[in-house]
Amino acid sequence: MTNESEDQPATGETKFSHQVGEKAARKLKAQRHATRTVWSGLGMMGLVGWSVAVPTLLGAAIGVWLDKHYPSSHSWTLMLLAIGLGLGCFNAWHWVAKEDREMHEQEKDSHE
Repeated sequence: MTNESEDQPATGETKFSHQVGEKAARKLKAQRHATRTVWSGLGMMGLVGWSVAVPTLLGAAIGVWLDKHYPSSHSWTLMLLAIGLGLGCFNAWHWVAKEDREMHEQEKDSHE
C-alpha cells in the first residue's frame, strides 16, 4: 500500500521532478539490496557447503575407525557416510528454508 501523500509532489516540486526523485530512490534501494544479496548468497553457499560436508566427512571418519577396530561383514564407512550425507542435506535444507522465510518477511515488512 502506498500513502497518497507520497504519490503527490511536494509544494514547489513539479510532477516530473517528483517522479525522477522516486525512481532514483528506488534505484538506490535496489543497488543496496543487490549488494547485500550477493554477499548473503555467497555466505549461504558456504554455509550450505559446510553443513553438508562436515557431517558427511565426520560419518566417513567414524566409519573408517569402526571398520578398523570392529570389522564386520557390513561396511561402517559406507553406512555412516550415507547417514552423514543425509543429515548434512537435511541441515542444509533447514538453513536455506530459514533464510528464505527471513527474506520473505523482510520483503513483506519493506512493502508495508
